[in-house]
Amino acid sequence: MPAPRRLAAAAAMAATCLGAQALSAAPATAADQVVSRGVTIPAFYTPPTALPAADGALIRTEPLPLGLTLPGVGGPFPGRATRLMYRSTDSNGGPVAVTGAYIEPTAAWKGGGARPLVAVAPGTMGQGDQCAASMGLEHPLLLNGRTVSVGYEDLSVYRLLASGVAVVVTDYVGLGATDRLHTYVNRVDAGHAVLDAVRAARALDGTSLTAASRIGLFGYSEGGGATAAAAELQPDYAPDVSLAGTYAGAPPADLTQVTEAIDGSELAGALGWSLNGFLQSEPSLRPIADAHLNAAGHAALKDLATMCTGDALLAFGYTRSTRWTTDGESLGDIIAGTPELKAFLDRQRIGNRKPAGPVRVATGVSDNLVPHGQARRLAVDWCRKGADVTYKPVLLPDVGSALLNHAGPLLADQGDAVAWLTDRLSGRPAASNCWSMPLQP
Repeated sequence: MPAPRRLAAAAAMAATCLGAQALSAAPATAADQVVSRGVTIPAFYTPPTALPAADGALIRTEPLPLGLTLPGVGGPFPGRATRLMYRSTDSNGGPVAVTGAYIEPTAAWKGGGARPLVAVAPGTMGQGDQCAASMGLEHPLLLNGRTVSVGYEDLSVYRLLASGVAVVVTDYVGLGATDRLHTYVNRVDAGHAVLDAVRAARALDGTSLTAASRIGLFGYSEGGGATAAAAELQPDYAPDVSLAGTYAGAPPADLTQVTEAIDGSELAGALGWSLNGFLQSEPSLRPIADAHLNAAGHAALKDLATMCTGDALLAFGYTRSTRWTTDGESLGDIIAGTPELKAFLDRQRIGNRKPAGPVRVATGVSDNLVPHGQARRLAVDWCRKGADVTYKPVLLPDVGSALLNHAGPLLADQGDAVAWLTDRLSGRPAASNCWSMPLQP
């Protein structure tokens, strides 16, 4: 399939997952408001200068109108949403404000015990503040001629709500919140943001959550990496957040392998998001980047810093990183030849700690965007540490598009993933299949 048709097919598939609501560009109403690609970011998303002392503490809340909702006898379906800003701790140990949303479901919880809570970690949304998942709940399709963002994660959120599960969604560090860039696929930032979203939801007044509410984590792609990292970090960082189950779909556990796979793909722009985030978190890497990036590379990083996934697909689809470097080397080759970069990415690797609670790792066997092999290795690593792992290879054919090979398992496996997690939230024990790993693709 020619490149433009592949991109069009990918965009069409994402759009059909949701209803669409257009968002027009709005003029700034105050000097301190941020405008990203013609979209004025609501003042809610600008953090205060002083933050609370406790991780997960609420900074501010406001009602969040859902873009897709239906009237019902018991209230609007699927529920009532609240926009959140809460405190977390970043990978450098500093305080950071993170935004997100909590949705109180209209549907009754019919599983065992109190109504449970699931923290949803979104898949790749982009790096512009207008791409935040909480904004995607309000505007499922953001389209103003300068930016394109599809809130595809709404599908998983609504499926969970329909089961009577309360949901909290994190926007991650720097996505939505206007004080810094989104630290894309930063293991610690993402894991902390997920765990602190749970704390923030439990601190919110007027919900049906109780001290007995079981907690689950749900994420695919970037979100799968975030939930996997959270499950590893939970025992030390958030011992108060006991995990009944974690779903990690297509997790980017080894960023060295993911970097090589994404280079030249439809989602090549994600390389720029990674670089932008890592250079913000680790300024000592800046001289290395400056030595290797040419003018086109620096321009791409600046442009990508305000782009959503749809923008990056259209502007940088199939771009090779060799176009961004002074010597024509790929980013993968530069990483392999630079000990500081290799060590930094090694520290980002997920799989070096035993996760808390039962985990379900799913990966498409034909996924060559977030490579199947490195996701499978995460399951193996966790099994070797004695974790309770359910490994699910999603058997779909290679359709000739890395993006569609990656997106297909998201839809094909989502129902099973929700069912597995709701079983854990009902108190049913998981059946680890670590014993079968030598036989699994």
